[in-house]
Amino acid sequence: MDRWLAKARIGLSRNRIQTLIDADRVQVNGRIAKQSLKLKEGDAVRVEVPPRRASRLVAEDAPLVIRHEDEHLIIVDKPAGMVVHPGAGVSTGTLVHALLHHAPGIVGVGGEGRPGIVHRLDKETSGLLVVAKTEDTYQALVEMLRRRTVRRVYRAIVWGDPGPSEGYMDMPIGRDPRERTRMAVVRNGGKPALTRWTVLERFGLASLLEARLETGRTHQIRVHFAAVKHPVVGDPLYGGRVRKTLSLRQAERSLIVALLRTLRRQALHAAELELAHPITGELLHFESAIPEDMARALALLQAHTADRNP
Repeated sequence: MDRWLAKARIGLSRNRIQTLIDADRVQVNGRIAKQSLKLKEGDAVRVEVPPRRASRLVAEDAPLVIRHEDEHLIIVDKPAGMVVHPGAGVSTGTLVHALLHHAPGIVGVGGEGRPGIVHRLDKETSGLLVVAKTEDTYQALVEMLRRRTVRRVYRAIVWGDPGPSEGYMDMPIGRDPRERTRMAVVRNGGKPALTRWTVLERFGLASLLEARLETGRTHQIRVHFAAVKHPVVGDPLYGGRVRKTLSLRQAERSLIVALLRTLRRQALHAAELELAHPITGELLHFESAIPEDMARALALLQAHTADRNP
């Protein structure tokens, strides 16, 4: 039943529908029904939708870099250091607060506490993401992400050299059983996660990669590269700020110090976003230039490589 209602275009997301079912607000033929009920032709379905509670979020006038906007959606270029939506320990200064000031109409779109947000970037990951301005757009984008028809491409600087020019990592991700604040590649209980990658430039000590998300798990790129011993440079959670230097020459040790001084966060940037407009069908493609801190880090690596190979 929940699947049928999600496809019935009644203006509710599947998560919202499931919440209403769990609260006994959906009836079939006059009887309270569960989401696993299989509907038959001629069944009468009644959904009681209580009014949403007034949002406690307060709009904040904060700068936004908007790459595209129409009546249905917004493409935002998020800076590193900005949290996408309120959560544990974060109640102000998020992208959502700034979006509510820019487009107040999104207040009732999507999930409570995260209006308009269909996918996230970590606080210290920069780059492009799409925001829904209407409920129809929100539902369509969620379905597009589920079907993997939104193309999301990242640039990452990782420690070491992965070897082949391209590859993929198909490893399930779940909560780290030893440290619950982290995610990890797990054998049991994880969700499928697939990341494809291509080497763009090799520096010996580190490499610049293109990473393409096939799924969207929490910290996916960071977890996958850490699992294969090539953590994202600067990543404080998954080993990217630690690098063994005893076997390295002084020049390489100095380079590592300089890189970590330059990168105060993980060197990960959402550089490309491509999707068919969920309402008009128009193909939308956006690119975001490498941010200044990652550009400085790449310049350091390129200079070091040039010195080694005059």
